[in-house]
Parts: sequence; C-alpha cells; structure tokens
Amino acid sequence: MIKIQVPATSANLGSGFDALGLALTLYNRVWMEESDIIDITTKDDIVVPTDETNLIYWAAKRLYEECGKRLPGLKIIQENNIPMASGLGSSSACIVAGLLGANRLIGSPLNENDLINLAAEIEGHPDNTTPAISGGLVASAVEGGRVYSVSVPVSEKIRFAAFHPPFELKTEASRSVLPETYDRKDAVYNLSRSALMTASLFSGKTENLRVAVQDKIHQPYRLGLIQDGDTVFRLSYELGSLGTYISGAGPTIIALIESDSVKNFEQYALKNLESKGITGWKLSILDTDPSGASVSIA
Repeated sequence: MIKIQVPATSANLGSGFDALGLALTLYNRVWMEESDIIDITTKDDIVVPTDETNLIYWAAKRLYEECGKRLPGLKIIQENNIPMASGLGSSSACIVAGLLGANRLIGSPLNENDLINLAAEIEGHPDNTTPAISGGLVASAVEGGRVYSVSVPVSEKIRFAAFHPPFELKTEASRSVLPETYDRKDAVYNLSRSALMTASLFSGKTENLRVAVQDKIHQPYRLGLIQDGDTVFRLSYELGSLGTYISGAGPTIIALIESDSVKNFEQYALKNLESKGITGWKLSILDTDPSGASVSIA
C-alpha cells in the first residue's frame, strides 16, 4: 500500500484570478493499493462517495486509461483535513491524490509535467492543481493544452491566517455571479497587482501586499455570497493584516500576516468576531508548503 499526502491550496491571492496559487501546510492523506473491487473508506466522519464517482478513484482510473491500462478496482482510505467547498482546493487535492497514486502503482510512467498537465485538464484550470503538485507559490498559464508554470518560495516573513466559516460555497455558485466581460482598465488594474503579488510574496516586500490583494475581477462580486465576510475583512486589517483576500472561490478568507505577529493575531481574531455576534468561524495559521504532494510506501 502507498500513502499520498497532498497540501491544501489557495488560488487567486486576490488579484491573480485563475493564474496564481500556493500550497499550504494543511493536508489530505490517502492510502491506496490495487484491488479486484472498489473499496473506499475514510479515517474520519467525512462522507465521501464509495463508488466510481469518488474523485480520487475517478482520477486514478483516468490515468490508467491514459497509459493504456485497465483498472479493475482500488482500495482507498481517505483522511480529509481540507474542508470541502471551502476555497482551499479540496477537489484538486483529490484529483492530485488519484493521479499521483495511480502513477506510482503502475511504475511512474508520467513525469511531473505530465501530471500537472493532466490534472489541469481534469480540473479545468491549473491554479489549484499545479501548486498542489509543485508546492510553493505558483504562477501558471495554459497554452495549447499545456500548463506553463513556475514555482517559487514565499518569504519566511509571511504567514497565512485562514478564516473558515461554518458553511460551504460551491465553486459553481461563486463563478455564476461573475460578469462575462470586463473593462480594459479593470484588466490592467488586476494585471499590475497580480505581478506585484508574485514579486512581493517571493521577496518579502510586505508593504506591497495590501495593494497587491486588490482586484476588480472576482472579489467584489463574491464577497456578498460570504455571510459576515466584510466584517472578517475589516477585522483582519484592524488586527494588522498585510493584505486580506478570498481564497479561491471562497468562502475561506485569508489574511497575510507577519510571522512575528502570529500570537497576537491568533489570540484576538476569533474573540473579536464573537464580540460582534459572529460565531462558528475557525482560524488556522498556516505556512507555505514548499514541495507539494508526496508519495511514499505506507
């Protein structure tokens, strides 16, 4: 049996819509081996599909087919630590786990670039799947069905405070509120800030981050779908956030914070929310995962 560990991911980072993403130190784990039947269980109380519609199994089967092999069945054990429909790449983690696990089971015929391309093809865009595989901060683009990407480390000055609300937000619903077209000035606004975000996270120029998270492409339309989201934004800045953004399609909201201010931020964030009558939210302080998904012998 093999063990696959896949990090959560945060896409967009405010201004980098469908282009930027990074891997975080929160992990799903999957144990997998070939079997004559489909046998899917979990180590937790999360309900997952236990038939061919299970996304891990489906992705593994897809890789087998790509390599000209038949998959009779799999034994899969899941440990689900990434909240589903939260904007932290839970579906991408399942896709990546299925692909990496299947690739190892049949002798690793696909290299990392092959896996990145196949994962993006399945997911529809590379901003979550690519950092899940590569780790670090990833800028990516798709051309001719191929993903072109670069992974760089994030400055040790920066940590990620993830506010998790007590509800889900499906990506389909979050995308449905976005306009079909944008003004050129809004596109330029985002392009400049997206470039600034990448360079600032890499270099540690923390004074740039409050500007770099701003965008006019998706957050103004999505924030209204996140109950109390505007309050969380305001509170994060009151507590010293360097820049706050909606993670992926939401509803998780992430505040970029100085590494030496973690204790103060962690101590007061939820208390201040509760004092405003906002309950049920959770807070995770995360680092960037530098290396991405891994496969080992269980």
